[in-house]
Amino acid sequence: MGKSSVISIISQQENEENRGSVEFQILSFTTKIRRLTSHLELHKKDFSSQRGLRKILGKRQRLLTYLSKRSRGRYKELINELAIREIKTR
Repeated sequence: MGKSSVISIISQQENEENRGSVEFQILSFTTKIRRLTSHLELHKKDFSSQRGLRKILGKRQRLLTYLSKRSRGRYKELINELAIREIKTR
């Protein structure tokens, strides 16, 4: 199961439940980030999109910080499902 199929499964479940949840907002920001990143690979000098990407990254980071403080288990589960962070190996 790839990232896109996991995201589609999560988004279908969330569409039926709660669109205002932190997890759904992080999911929607992640899809926007991936779409903008692929756009910027083709259009390197699109500075407005770069600014929009930075703003969305900041919003997602704030939501992730909030979620990690409120519920560490939900945070770790979401990070693993979306493959946002690299797993630290010591």
